[in-house]
Amino acid sequence: MKSLRWLLIFFPIALVAELAHGNELIIFAASALAIIPLAGVLSEATEVLAEKTGPRIGGLLNATLGNAAELIITLFAIQAGLLELVRASIIGSILGNLLLVMGLSILAGGLKNGLQRFDRGHIGLDATLTILAVIAISVPSIFNAAIEPDTTRVEELSLTAAAAMLIIYVLSIVYSLRSKQPEATEAGPGIQPPRAGSRWSTRQAVGVLALATIGIVLMSEFLVGAVEPVTKVLGFSEFFVGIIIVPIIGNVAEHIVAMQVAVKNQMDLSLSIALGSSLQIALFVAPVLVFISLLMGHPLTLEFNGYEMISLTAAAVIAAFVSLDGESNWLEGAMLLVVYAIVALAFFFLPIKM
Repeated sequence: MKSLRWLLIFFPIALVAELAHGNELIIFAASALAIIPLAGVLSEATEVLAEKTGPRIGGLLNATLGNAAELIITLFAIQAGLLELVRASIIGSILGNLLLVMGLSILAGGLKNGLQRFDRGHIGLDATLTILAVIAISVPSIFNAAIEPDTTRVEELSLTAAAAMLIIYVLSIVYSLRSKQPEATEAGPGIQPPRAGSRWSTRQAVGVLALATIGIVLMSEFLVGAVEPVTKVLGFSEFFVGIIIVPIIGNVAEHIVAMQVAVKNQMDLSLSIALGSSLQIALFVAPVLVFISLLMGHPLTLEFNGYEMISLTAAAVIAAFVSLDGESNWLEGAMLLVVYAIVALAFFFLPIKM
């Protein structure tokens, strides 16, 4: 997003503050702000490559790199042993897309265009997959309570569930690619049409992609390293940082795009971005993190607490209800935002110490 690129000024600020062992709050804030434009540039470079490689490979590129910024942040959190932060960020990303992004998009689009309509069949499939994703995440969390303290079997359940989730995600991508070709107003799970206007060549896009990834890696390392001291200074729990702050940082550029296309009355695309990103996190990023965590020596299990499960289930159900009737209005967007605000406040006051 070109409108956010001025935030790149915080990249050298974070770098200097980290090298000088400066104030952790400055490092945290500057790193977080620097990640926002870097994520936008990475997304734009990915879309340029997707446009040049065709819809099939392009769809896979978008599916793989759509949440790269947040994936990198969570990898550093796993390396630091902050597994509760990682689990919270997974749930927070899904909640943010289903409630915050959809809410802002429907509200903005409704205020600009009035009643908006979209393809019930296409969006309904994404909504159904979202409910399936919630079930897939919830089952290990519920059954682990009965399996513990047998940690080996808990890990085995998480691994097998993660493998099944990846299979469903791959099948959804195959279905989207083998069905009718996505048009400008359509997108399958995790497959978003490229935005017009970029004049980057393939070589330039690859270079920008590499540089943006390196930048996000650096900023993510600084961000995660500053989490613990910053939470003590601000009085936040790591749980709240993971479920609210980290997802917003990693997905701001994508959120803005969803709002912009909603204002242009392209609700199919806007809702596909919100629902598709949720599916990427639940059925792709979360299972991938489960397997990668084993290699990093900090096994991550799909074991979420009851508060996360209740919030996730409620968000998926209300998002499905909004999506299945084939039309939206600004009031529905306002309702989604109110639910998100209540959930965010509840997690802020929740006395969970990590």
